[in-house]
Amino acid sequence: MSLAVRDVELEELMDDPACDPRRLRATLRRFGTINRLFSGWGFAYRARLAPHLASLGRPARVLDLGSGGGDLVLRLARLAAEDGLDVAWTGVDPDPRSHEVAIGRDAPANVRFRLADATTLVAEGEAFDAVLSNHVLHHLGDDTASFLSQSRALSHGLVLHGDIARGQMPYVLYAVAVTPFAPGTFLRTDGLRSIRRSYTHDELRRLLDHADPGAWSVTGHAPFRLLAAAPGLAPEPGLGAARTEPPSA
Repeated sequence: MSLAVRDVELEELMDDPACDPRRLRATLRRFGTINRLFSGWGFAYRARLAPHLASLGRPARVLDLGSGGGDLVLRLARLAAEDGLDVAWTGVDPDPRSHEVAIGRDAPANVRFRLADATTLVAEGEAFDAVLSNHVLHHLGDDTASFLSQSRALSHGLVLHGDIARGQMPYVLYAVAVTPFAPGTFLRTDGLRSIRRSYTHDELRRLLDHADPGAWSVTGHAPFRLLAAAPGLAPEPGLGAARTEPPSA
């Protein structure tokens, strides 16, 4: 199988509204293990997110766009708490199936999940000290430029989007490594489809430059991973219009 070109026609099984709900829930719950093994967010937290949050010298707010079953938000919240950082975490996802799994998790008081998307938060005038996403970019098509713009509009600090670097090696290694975790889930099929839909470093660099010239950097922050970073565009706290808290989901 050639991975020289993105296979944008592929659809992941869990994106089908009619997919098996039991397998979907099992997939979302097991993402915690898969993301710890493969996502590279431990590296991204230590190298980029934690130093940024620590530099603020005040309580911070962080948003995860497309937070799915909530595992990444909870993992980062634990890491920040261990570092003594005062952070309020918000995960949003427009899929009610994912939201149901997220709100069913045992979350600390500083973590909340909302059934919402970036468009909703921009309309509410929300702003955060950092905005991030994991495995969202390769799902997007014509909405990519809008998502990138909205993610910057929601941050007055840092924006980080992590995703897979497409290639033959990550495809083969993932196919083998995920097998023990895959029974009863969509992890193997959808993970391999995600790799086939993902970008190479140069492809993502060109996409970001086209959408927002000069704003984004792309690094390979962990094996077979890409991290797109840009500064936010929202006014700093106290410099923009007053913001009201949105209602809880």
